[in-house]
Amino acid sequence: MDKITVERRGNVVLIGINRPERDNRFDPDAYYGLASAYYDYDNDPELRAAVVYGHGRSLSRGIDVDAFNALAQSGKNFELTEKMEDPFFKTGHLTKPLVFVAHGDTWNMGHELFLTADIRVASRDVEFGQDETTHARFPGGGGTIRFPREAGWARAMRYILTGEHWGADDAKAMGLVQYVEADRESAIARGIEVAERIAACGPLGIRTALESAHLAIDDSEAAAFARLDEQYAALYRTEDFLEGRAAEAEGRPPVYVGR
Repeated sequence: MDKITVERRGNVVLIGINRPERDNRFDPDAYYGLASAYYDYDNDPELRAAVVYGHGRSLSRGIDVDAFNALAQSGKNFELTEKMEDPFFKTGHLTKPLVFVAHGDTWNMGHELFLTADIRVASRDVEFGQDETTHARFPGGGGTIRFPREAGWARAMRYILTGEHWGADDAKAMGLVQYVEADRESAIARGIEVAERIAACGPLGIRTALESAHLAIDDSEAAAFARLDEQYAALYRTEDFLEGRAAEAEGRPPVYVGR
C-alpha cells in the first residue's frame, strides 16, 4: 500500500497521507514519499494547486518515533535526494500554492506540516497539538517559528510550553485556519474548491505573488518592495496578461497557459 497517494484532477493534485493503521504517523518512507510528491507537483507545468489531506481518522499524529529511531540505529543517513522537496521548507518554498486539510488528530509534525500551507481548512472534529515538550522534545519542524509568527507569541507559547491541545474554532480565532467545515468529507471538498479557484487564475501571477510574499517574510519588506516594479514589468510581457485583458474585454473566463 502506498504511504502517500497522488490523484490528479485537471490542474489540481490531491496528495494523501496514507498510514491510517498508525494514525498517519510519518515513518521515513512516508516522509520520502511526501517529499517526492511535492517535488513532482512543483515541477509539473500542468499542475497549478495541491491539496494535502489524510486518509483514515486523522491528518497525522506526527512522527513515528520508533521507525526513525530504528533508522538511526541502523547507521543509515536520513537525507533527501535532489528530486525531493523538504516538506518543512527549511531552506526554501514551493513555487506553487499548497492547501492543507486537517481532520481528527493533527499533532506535532502533523501540525507543523499543516502550518507550511498557504491556505488551511479544518473539519469540526480536528484536535491540534504541539506537545513535544511533554515528551522531552521540542517542535523541531518549524513550529517554534511559524506558530508564534502567525498566532502571536503568547498564544503559541500557551500550547508549545504546556502541551495543551486545541480545536478548530481556536485555530480559526488565531488565524491558523481559514475555513472550518462540518466533517472530513466537506473539509476536503472545500480544499478542492479553493484549489480549483487558484488553478483558474494566472499561474505566473500566482507564482510571483508567492515569491513576493515569502521574500517579505523571510528577508524583509524592503527587499520585497525593491522587486515589485521588476516583477510587475515581467508579468505585463506575458501571454497570460494579454489573455486576461482579452477575456475581460470579451466577457468570458480567461484561459491561462503559464507563459
